[in-house]
Amino acid sequence: MRLKDKVAVITGAAQGIGKATARLFHAEGAKLMLCDLEGGVLESAAKEVSAGSNSVNFLPCNVAKREECEATIQKAIEAFGHVDILVNNAGITKDNLLMRMSDDEWNMVIDVNLKGAFNFAKACVRPMMKQRYGRIINIASVVGLMGNPGQANYCASKAGLIGMTKSMAKELASRNILCNAIAPGFIKTRMTDVLPEEIKKSMLNMISIGRFGEPDEIAKVCLFLASDDISYVTGQVISVNGGLYM
Repeated sequence: MRLKDKVAVITGAAQGIGKATARLFHAEGAKLMLCDLEGGVLESAAKEVSAGSNSVNFLPCNVAKREECEATIQKAIEAFGHVDILVNNAGITKDNLLMRMSDDEWNMVIDVNLKGAFNFAKACVRPMMKQRYGRIINIASVVGLMGNPGQANYCASKAGLIGMTKSMAKELASRNILCNAIAPGFIKTRMTDVLPEEIKKSMLNMISIGRFGEPDEIAKVCLFLASDDISYVTGQVISVNGGLYM
């Protein structure tokens, strides 16, 4: 088991990439603290992932609120003694053209996608520094690298997440805390399911592999970045997009 006795905190864990990552981490021996804004869905996901074990805890959390993020990390430490891995996966979209985008649409996306990752990383850093070990994985996006019309807020949040990852990597490497990002392409999740069919077809034509990705395919890269196999890897952005952007 690649994560035996490790403790991982996963945000946005109720579905999609977060849930797939939780399932894989648990299968690889990790103890989990799962959080998401949707408490009922989160509880169901936690029960499914735990399969009756006592190694999965959960706590509803608004990642944009620092005190809730700090409370989640504290609960993880109280339950399991330490925190080794953080997966910042929580994210939302509020798409609109720049000229029509409201302040609320901009602020909500930045607060969840970028500030939320900052809040959780900051809450984790001190205990990780004390134990001189940590893995922080930020889920960015291909559009944080290439841009996308109608998503100035989302693209800015994900590009910012990439920049933050690199800065964190430089600050924390001396304490054996390794920080990396994953930039998924078009992955089949609830967020992408709601897109109009014409947009899906247009996107599919741009993907070299000729299909959309699965949440499990991102989870496997998360597992690699969470493991001890990456003792010399930090500050990197791993693109997982089927050849959509190279």
